[in-house]
Amino acid sequence: MREPELQSAVSKVKWRILPLFVVMFIVNYIDRVNISFIKEQLGTELGIGDLAYGFGAGLFFWGYALLEVPANLALERLGARRWLTIIAVTWGLLATGLAFVRNEYEFYALRFALGAAEAGFFPGVVYYFTRWLPSAERGKAMAIFLSGSAIATILSGPLSSYLLQLSVPGLQPWQWMIVFEGAFSVVMAGVLWLLLDSHISDARWLTDGERASLEQTLEAERARSARPGAVDKFALLTSPVVLGFCGVYFAIQLTIYAVTFWLPTIIKEMLATPGPHGGLLGLTEDFVRWLGYAEPKAVAVMSAGFLNSLPWIVSVIGMIAAAYAAARWKNQQGWVATALVVAGLGMLVAGHSAPAVAFGAICFAALGFKSAASLFWPIPQQNLDPRIAAAGIALINSLGNLGGWAAPIAFGWIKQTTGSVYIGLYGLAFTSLLTAALVFFTRPKAKA
Repeated sequence: MREPELQSAVSKVKWRILPLFVVMFIVNYIDRVNISFIKEQLGTELGIGDLAYGFGAGLFFWGYALLEVPANLALERLGARRWLTIIAVTWGLLATGLAFVRNEYEFYALRFALGAAEAGFFPGVVYYFTRWLPSAERGKAMAIFLSGSAIATILSGPLSSYLLQLSVPGLQPWQWMIVFEGAFSVVMAGVLWLLLDSHISDARWLTDGERASLEQTLEAERARSARPGAVDKFALLTSPVVLGFCGVYFAIQLTIYAVTFWLPTIIKEMLATPGPHGGLLGLTEDFVRWLGYAEPKAVAVMSAGFLNSLPWIVSVIGMIAAAYAAARWKNQQGWVATALVVAGLGMLVAGHSAPAVAFGAICFAALGFKSAASLFWPIPQQNLDPRIAAAGIALINSLGNLGGWAAPIAFGWIKQTTGSVYIGLYGLAFTSLLTAALVFFTRPKAKA
C-alpha cells in the first residue's frame, strides 16, 4: 500500500463500488426482512399464525443455501456486472409478488423463491472484494458493506411504518409497502448495470498505471495463498477449517436474524409490559406527534418503527469502529470472540430485565453480533485457497445463513408455546458465548 498508484487505485475502487454495494445491500435486506412489519396483517388477513410465519420467514434461507454455490460459480462465468444485475431484477420482482399471496402455502413458495434469487448477491460481493481489493483493505470494506444491512434495519422501521399509514387505491397498506420496497430493487438493478465493472481491466476510470499496480498486487497475494500442485476442491471445501467457518457464521446469523425478524414483536411486548419504560418512549412519541401524527394508533405504530431503528444505529457505529480497531491491532479471531461475548451478555440481560433495561441490552447486543459478522469475513478471505475462493465463500455463507432459517422458526415455536419471546433470548446468549470460544478453532493463516 506504499505505492502511490496502488493507493490511488484502491481509493478509487472504494469510492466507486462501496456506495453502490451498500445501497444495493440496503434494498436487498429490506426486501428479505420487511415481513416483520406485516406479521399482524399476515395473521389477521391471511390466517398465518406465529409458527407458520416463522416457518415461512425461514424458508428464505433454504432457497438461499441451495442456490448460493451455483450462483457464485455463475458469477465467475458471466461476470459480476451481468450476473448481479440479473439477480437484483429477479429478487425485486419476487419481493413485489409477496404482496399478492393468498394463503400460507403461497407465502412459503414466495419466500423460498426470494431466497433463491438473492443467493448470489452477498457471496458475490464478498468474492468481488477478493478480485478488486488487497487483503489489508478488505476488513474495512466488509464493515462498510455490512453496514448496509444495519442501515436497512434503521430505515426499514420508519419507512415501513410510514408506508403502512398510506392509502393506495386497490391495495391494502401492507400490500403497498411490499410493492414499493420490491419495485425499488428493480430500479436499483439498472443503476448497478450502469456503474459496475466485472474486471479491473474494464475499469476506464482507473489509469493504466493504477490498473497495472492493482492487478499485480492482487496476483501476488493469490500466489502466496495458493497451495502448490493440484487441488482437490471437494476435499478443501469439506475440510475442518471450512466447516468451522460455516459453524461460526451459522451462530452469528442465528442471532442476527432472530432479532431482525422478531425485534418489532419484542418492542411491542416491552411497551405492553406494565412498568416504567423511561423517557425514551415519551421522546419518541413526542417526535412522532411533531411529524404531524395525532391519531393514537398511528403514533404507536410510528413510535415502534423508530424504536426498532435504534439498536441498528448503535450497531453501525460499533461495527465500523471495530473494523478499524481490528485493522490496527491485529488479532481477528480475538476481535470476533469479543464481539460475540458482547452479543451474548446483551441477550442475557435483555432476557430478564425491565422493559427499558431490556431494550438497552438489545442495543448493546446488536453492537456485538453485527460487529462479529463484519469482523468474521476477513478470516476466510485471507485463508481460502484462491482456486476455491468463490465456491468456499458461497458455501460458508449458504450454510451459515441457515441460522436465519432456524432462528425465526425457533422463536415462532417459543412464542406460540409460551406466549413470549424472552426465553429465546437466553438461547441466543448461550449460543453467542459458546461460539466466542469456538472461533479460535478457525486458525489464522490456515490454508484451506
